[in-house]
Amino acid sequence: MESSTSTNADSTGTGTDSTGTDSAAGDTTDGGGTGSRAPGLTRRTLLGTAGAGLVVGAGAGAATALAVERPDQGTPRASTGAGPGLGLAAVRFHGEHQAGILEPQQARVQLAAFDLAGGVGRDGVRALLRRWSRTATRMAVGEPADEFENQIALDAGPCSLTVTFGFGAALFDRTGLADHRPTGLEPLPAFPADALDPARGDGDLFVQIGADDALVAVHALRVLQRQAAGTAALRWQMSGFARTPGATPNPMTGRNLMGQVDGTNNPRPDEDGFAAKVFVAAGGEQPAWLAGGSFLVFRRIRMLLDHWEALPVDRQERVIGRRKSDGAPLGAAADAGERTPVDLAAQAADGSLAVPADAHIRVAAPAANGGAAMLRRGFSYHDGLLADGSPDAGLLFLAFQSDPRKGFTPVQRKLARGDGLSRFLRHEASGLYAVPPGAAPDGYVGQTLFD
Repeated sequence: MESSTSTNADSTGTGTDSTGTDSAAGDTTDGGGTGSRAPGLTRRTLLGTAGAGLVVGAGAGAATALAVERPDQGTPRASTGAGPGLGLAAVRFHGEHQAGILEPQQARVQLAAFDLAGGVGRDGVRALLRRWSRTATRMAVGEPADEFENQIALDAGPCSLTVTFGFGAALFDRTGLADHRPTGLEPLPAFPADALDPARGDGDLFVQIGADDALVAVHALRVLQRQAAGTAALRWQMSGFARTPGATPNPMTGRNLMGQVDGTNNPRPDEDGFAAKVFVAAGGEQPAWLAGGSFLVFRRIRMLLDHWEALPVDRQERVIGRRKSDGAPLGAAADAGERTPVDLAAQAADGSLAVPADAHIRVAAPAANGGAAMLRRGFSYHDGLLADGSPDAGLLFLAFQSDPRKGFTPVQRKLARGDGLSRFLRHEASGLYAVPPGAAPDGYVGQTLFD
């Protein structure tokens, strides 16, 4: 969606325009399956063939650095890999920013939040973050976990695994660091029609685990959960999915469960002002420890698919403001595509607005929201049926931004008031987290706060 609650989101939702992730759910390579890897290399043997974060190319005898770059999704940090497929694609854990923000979106995600155990303070959290960072570093290049290895992902490569950590507002009080809590972590306001379940939101510590193989993602979550025992307990966990790399003949933006091309107008790293929209700058309002980090808004958004699918396609298109077939904006030429600029003044043959007044892309457009934007990495979910027989399915909305008070909040307020798509959505869980900057090779995530 185009924005925070929508499907073709122009700014924060499940859709495609201003904060949507062009990379979200999009294809990542011209071909190759997620499970392909070089013969003879397993998850356990990768350690012996890796040096300085580079995986040795099987049969080549030399370390090969591959940028696993997915078209139309920005440029990830230097990645390593070998073989014809994506199984050995590896994303370094260390860097200026945490992995899992700028990298191409993977096919699978595990989201989880943890609450600290009673009496656990600053030293306990520091020890856990060191442990987690050490383990994430190993798993990111396909090595087994150094403790609590369960062999769930035995024989798999790293499969573009990324592990991203965030801190909830309550963490700062519980660790005696209230004076260091960012102002951007002030609670999100209540929005009309929210139906939030507190048990499935918030939390002291947040983890986003992405991978192109489901077992690799589950393995990482299970290991981190066991390593947290006695320090933090799992509060909630959710699983999501996007399009598998190579699923379409040509790389393209993916679709959500409403069938809409989702993520067209996501901010792109090569755009002017991108970093200011996504990352916290040094010397600004936020504390120094968060410089280079970000804020993450999480929303579990259920789609009322039975109602949506009862609409004829032309009516669905008017709700979104885009053609369903190719994502082109309404009013555009027949040969236009999803990247065609939206003409909000365009008229239909009868003189009415081609993009209706309550269409999602109009209401969510950055130009209609003071330029507010965020970087979305939304994943679909489908968890069976509810008691009434309707699908428990929709979007796990994830949006990174430099300040949610200037990004998610104003856009969501506008969407809740005037977006035609809101009639088909229910926000059922929510979370807001400070995402620290990346760790140095000899450090850990959160070190700028806890040391």
